Amino acid sequence: PAMVFYFTTSDPEILVYMGRDKHENEHLIKHGWDEDVWFHVDKMSSAHVYLRLKPGMTIDTIPPEVLLDCAQLTKHNSIEGNKANNVVIVYTPWGNLKKTGDMDVGQVSFHNHKAVKRINVDRRDNTIINRLNKTKEEKDPDLAKEKEDRIKSLKRKELTEKKEKERKEKEEMERRKKEKESRTYDNLHDEEKMESNKAQQDFNSFEDDFM
Repeated sequence: PAMVFYFTTSDPEILVYMGRDKHENEHLIKHGWDEDVWFHVDKMSSAHVYLRLKPGMTIDTIPPEVLLDCAQLTKHNSIEGNKANNVVIVYTPWGNLKKTGDMDVGQVSFHNHKAVKRINVDRRDNTIINRLNKTKEEKDPDLAKEKEDRIKSLKRKELTEKKEKERKEKEEMERRKKEKESRTYDNLHDEEKMESNKAQQDFNSFEDDFM
């Protein structure tokens, strides 16, 4: 079972969690979501802290106070980093984490180093750490099932949106077809009127010839 710690940040709607040890980190690396952002102390051993982005949020629009919460939490959960000042925290989208078979347990690299961001933490802020630790919850989630359910939910949403798009396109085609038919009918009507008028004119001129 994967023991995972969950925290509530300055924004209660944003999920922040971390593995208890390097073995739990392996589960988190494997079963992360595309919306997850991974935090770690640069060049030191530390916990893997994850932030799950809310819909519409990107790594660049994480609120500064939430970013600071994650950075402080990551620093605090590093034996070496917790004691040090001016610690650099690296963070990147979960999808940028690279795991190969020859790596140690809990160890990762990056697919694209340019997608790795950095935040500097001068010193530990006990006010932030105490506030976060008061919200700490330990759970034993089924990470694989959570991810599988998430993928199914996304596929259902995609299918619903696709059907809705097709319905709207069909409606639009029907509307255009009716509009075209209406225009054709109007044109025919106009032609009939013109022919009728012309026949009347021909008849009048025919009568004139006999007067």
